Amino acid sequence: MSQELDWASLSFGYHPTDYNVRCHYRDGKWGEIEVSSSDTINIHMAATALHYGQEIFEGLKAFRGKDGKVRIFRLEENARRIADSARGLMMAPVPEDLFREMVIKVVKLNERFIPPYESGASLYIRPLEIGMSAQVGVKPAREYLFLVLVTPVGPYFKEGFRPTNICVMRQYDRVAPKGTGRWKVGGNYAASLTAGEHAHELGYSAVLYLDPKEKKYLDECGPANFFAIKDGKYITPESESILPSITNMSLQQIARDMGIDVECRHIPLEELADVQEAAACGTAAVASPVAQVHDLDTGHKYIISKDGQPGPVVTALYNRLRAIQYGEVEDTHGWNTVLDI
Repeated sequence: MSQELDWASLSFGYHPTDYNVRCHYRDGKWGEIEVSSSDTINIHMAATALHYGQEIFEGLKAFRGKDGKVRIFRLEENARRIADSARGLMMAPVPEDLFREMVIKVVKLNERFIPPYESGASLYIRPLEIGMSAQVGVKPAREYLFLVLVTPVGPYFKEGFRPTNICVMRQYDRVAPKGTGRWKVGGNYAASLTAGEHAHELGYSAVLYLDPKEKKYLDECGPANFFAIKDGKYITPESESILPSITNMSLQQIARDMGIDVECRHIPLEELADVQEAAACGTAAVASPVAQVHDLDTGHKYIISKDGQPGPVVTALYNRLRAIQYGEVEDTHGWNTVLDI
């Protein structure tokens, strides 16, 4: 397969691989791990995943390093987050050791799809849990399927690591206050599709949502967290409606390692006038620099990048995180699960 795929021009999309791994929760316990080569799921038409949104997922990546070893980035944090999402939706949490075993197994089974070092591509890992019980009453399922698939992906943004313009549109909310925003639920992304497509039609890369209660403070940036650099500090929104991004968490630690103070707090929209750098961050893109933020309701434009180039701090944070993922620098925090395959 490595001879057939053009790694350098790989898109961020789904490409078939050889295997996925599955495990069923029945009668109050998780069963045996199953290896499957099928890319379909047999699901009852009355399953709770289809009717009542009992569906959660994760996203993490595996990288081939210069030393030939494969590194899975922050596996344990993804295991903890999907378990937290499960509890939030009254689903059966996947034990961390089961999550770990299945993720490692599926990566090893699909080793030939792990892109080579310096190709710009990676192996995207998608753990997924869905409610399987057939019922028409609104209540939690009794049976669940946990599945992990992988696919090789290229960069999330075709334009690469360079600033893009984003917009604020107050007529859209991503989630409700104290709703499901803190969990990685498919419904949150479905709710963002209209706003996202509207932004794209207007020429913006993403929507910068405001808090759903007061419409005063910065929230999430499309499917990603948001952070900015202001007066030498790393600032990022604090909110119960924001998904706790593992990438944001990692960048905050790297910032501290670099001697940068980190503040997680409410950030008024107007404060963007005083920031020197900004970016959206997440597993897919790591960090996507922001050039300008256009408030479409007031017409005001916040100019973040005056020269159209990524700022020095965002660039340093991005490069450092990527270097850790590829094993180019010491993994001082033990974030990588290293596979010698």
